[in-house]
Amino acid sequence: MADLSGPFDAGLAPTGPGPFSRLARVQYAALIAMRARIFANNFRTSSGAFEFGARAISYFIYSLMGLGLGVGAGSVAFSLVSHDHLQPLFIEFWVICILWQAISIALASLQEHFDLGSLLRFPVNFGSFYLLHLIFGLVDASTLAGGLSCLGLLTGITLARPDLFGPTVLALLEFAAFNILLVRAILAWLDRWLAKRRSREIISAVFLLATVSVQLLNPVLREDRPFAHHHHVGGPKTGELRPWVNAIRTTQAWLPPGLASAVVWEADQHESTAIAASLGILGIFVLGAGGLLGIRLRAEYRGENLGEAPSRSKNEKREAAWLISGSGPISAEIEKELRTLFRSMPQLYAVFVPMVMVVIIGSLFRTGATAIAHPFRLAIPICVAYGLLGFTQLIYNNLGAEGKGIQLVFLFPVPVRTVILAKNLFHGALYIFIALVSGVLASLRIGRPDPDVIAATVGWLIFALPANLAAGNVISLTMAYRVNLGRIGRQSGSQANALLSMLIQTTILGIGVGVISLCSIFDRLWLAAPILLAFAVVAVIAWLTVLRNVDAMANARRDTLIAKLVKTE
Repeated sequence: MADLSGPFDAGLAPTGPGPFSRLARVQYAALIAMRARIFANNFRTSSGAFEFGARAISYFIYSLMGLGLGVGAGSVAFSLVSHDHLQPLFIEFWVICILWQAISIALASLQEHFDLGSLLRFPVNFGSFYLLHLIFGLVDASTLAGGLSCLGLLTGITLARPDLFGPTVLALLEFAAFNILLVRAILAWLDRWLAKRRSREIISAVFLLATVSVQLLNPVLREDRPFAHHHHVGGPKTGELRPWVNAIRTTQAWLPPGLASAVVWEADQHESTAIAASLGILGIFVLGAGGLLGIRLRAEYRGENLGEAPSRSKNEKREAAWLISGSGPISAEIEKELRTLFRSMPQLYAVFVPMVMVVIIGSLFRTGATAIAHPFRLAIPICVAYGLLGFTQLIYNNLGAEGKGIQLVFLFPVPVRTVILAKNLFHGALYIFIALVSGVLASLRIGRPDPDVIAATVGWLIFALPANLAAGNVISLTMAYRVNLGRIGRQSGSQANALLSMLIQTTILGIGVGVISLCSIFDRLWLAAPILLAFAVVAVIAWLTVLRNVDAMANARRDTLIAKLVKTE
């Protein structure tokens, strides 16, 4: 790192006494100067300037999302507090906490992250490493959305009750600190657990079982609808609540969201001792989350290198058996893609979780349809389209998993077009499989769709697949970025890639929605299939045209591709 000669000449120890020592401050200044130089150098190329523009647009979108959450949180809080209903505030705190964690995991692979592990080659003490890790985490979309939500919550409570401002600020500061630390700890430990294949398999199985098990709560949480009219509109009385509901309410009161909301309620009751106790326990949770992050960062600081290289004994026992018959380059590339997919938890998570969530979405359509004569007619296409959301990174960055192997792609006596064609065939087959399973799962929850709905859905799939593949090939060659197969967080990312891929997918989805909706409005849904098939012909021609020019595009950007995919993380 630059500008470190001064402290060493002064005789300071290499590690420095702490995160705010003279050496640490010089290191921070050097890091800021380095990031500023990288930022300025990005404008020397058109791709860097476009990347900056895409990042600015992305943060603008994240800010709008955060403002929406903040306005909603503030409105609900103002309504509750102004009517002296402070106890239900814990629900709002829990919603913010869950969204804070969910947004961070959902957008982890779509944001650009600076891997601080590269700083460990320099004399950086652990305190500085820990502090820098937190500071760089403050620019995440989850922190932006969560911080604006807390600000909206504070504004709503203060407008309704100005006397609650002080305790609310203290509670929200500790609540925000807990969520920031918890986000970083979750991502750090997920990276550790997902570094080994066996742990990835266990976590995948537990997650899928937990997601499906949500459906088991459906008959428990809802009363039988045929007898719903016998109950009061206001819901069951307190004495009618099941014991486990009371247990959950009691337990949540001792967790951070419940403690933060308790501070506001206790301030309304003027219970100073209870306020101090709640803030103290919430502070313990903050220290606990920071400690969990510290344990993980300490191991990394001491040189732990996360990897999944098999042991020598496993290599000796491993048989060189092919899963797919054939000896040509296409079959070899397809098998490589299959093996890579099953070894990458982030890609498995992105592809298969939306398909599982289709069951929940289908249940919502089914629940909402009980008040009418028949279920929502276009529920099946919506469920199928949702099940395919996870293909964004897989299709629009199909070279990202190659890493250093991108050099071999240009060295093999095989055209790049053949490699891209094999990737397209594999992704297309997986695309059709996920769409079929999503349709079957939705049909089991909602009911058998009409033939014209099935035809319209198939027509949209035939159009969407080649359109996505064509656009994905172009973006993969022009805006590729390296994908770490064993990590959910700390991906290099590309905001330009993410923004363009979401825009293209939204356009493709919008065309399908527009055609199907117009035909449905005029009661001519059977026309949707031939119209979408006409779009499909255009999409297939575009895909074939892109494939024909893949070699020229790849060779023209060979140095850039190698530089982006081979670079050390």
